[in-house]
Amino acid sequence: MRNMRLLLSAMGIFCFISCFNTTNEGVKWRQLFNGKDLNNWVIKIKDAPLNENFGNVFRVEDGKLIVSYDNYQNFEERYGHIFYNEVFSSYLLAVEYRFTGDQVTGGPGWAFRNSGVMLHSQSPETMLLEQDFPVSLEAQFLGGNGKDERTTGNLCTPGTNVYLKGELFTPHCVNSDSKTYHGDQWVRAEVLVIKDSVIKHIIESDTVLTYSSPQYDGNDQWVKKLNLPPDAAITKGYIALQSESHPIEYRKVEIIDLSAMENNNQKLENFLQKIQRSKSQPKAGKK
Repeated sequence: MRNMRLLLSAMGIFCFISCFNTTNEGVKWRQLFNGKDLNNWVIKIKDAPLNENFGNVFRVEDGKLIVSYDNYQNFEERYGHIFYNEVFSSYLLAVEYRFTGDQVTGGPGWAFRNSGVMLHSQSPETMLLEQDFPVSLEAQFLGGNGKDERTTGNLCTPGTNVYLKGELFTPHCVNSDSKTYHGDQWVRAEVLVIKDSVIKHIIESDTVLTYSSPQYDGNDQWVKKLNLPPDAAITKGYIALQSESHPIEYRKVEIIDLSAMENNNQKLENFLQKIQRSKSQPKAGKK
């Protein structure tokens, strides 16, 4: 995938992402969340069987996918994830989220206004009953406390490692370069994923983190228990939203599938050029 990384750099993918917030000619966003129900989504909560939605924590209200703890008396480490029931390898994903209300009793301090979207994840069916987080890459969402700086669009790596700035990165999390988003404001997060080549986190049109070459961490307990191959490249997987003890709402979860272009440098180059041209052309009737 080295040639793909060089191509993306040469094509100025930062410009592509920074401009790509609306549907363009010939390109359509596919809505993973339909605004009505949780069809095609699969739930896995720690210490609960597959699709047991403890406390109705994942639900749909007023056209939004809600993570709510109003039926919880105590969190008790019931980390949860809701997976879209399809495997993706190369794509542009967009999620619009906001934190609301107060953290549930018993939630850890680090989980205050903390959630995220899991990329290249193992399937929910393969998660062990007591497993807290799926083996995956987490594009982490954090909200501010009203006064201190706190970046969002960070990276955490449950059961995985990546290459960051050309070197193998093994710590669990790394911060992005984003600004802080305080209060209950909506935030648009995008992630560009090209197999095991390049992954970019974009917050409100700004590319805030770039890394590559995701692989399984052979030292991780879940990787060992699941018999996943140590250091093997992760080229595809599921997408999942988190439940980590702080209420959060999602009003949009949408994707552009780039898998048809992932092994064709010329096709991807043509696609990016088309997007850039469509963005550079003025639209009639607008000033």
